[in-house]
Amino acid sequence: MAVKIRLARHGSKGNPFYRIVVADSRSPRDGRFIDRIGTYDPQTEPSEIKVDQEKAREWLGKGAQPTDQVKNLLKISGVL
Repeated sequence: MAVKIRLARHGSKGNPFYRIVVADSRSPRDGRFIDRIGTYDPQTEPSEIKVDQEKAREWLGKGAQPTDQVKNLLKISGVL
């Protein structure tokens, strides 16, 4: 099972809000996930990023692969 750390979109049309989740790579974008490790709100100025660093490091240690966007968010928040 390939595990990814990726964004799941929530919020209304034109007002996105994302959750940073750990999910099986075969599940849909907003579908089933294993664990929720943070949030990302691009609508605020500056963008609000909240990440549970302990959980993120744990999943990265287990071999979960972050997507490009999540990798950028983890660098900004100081996990990577």
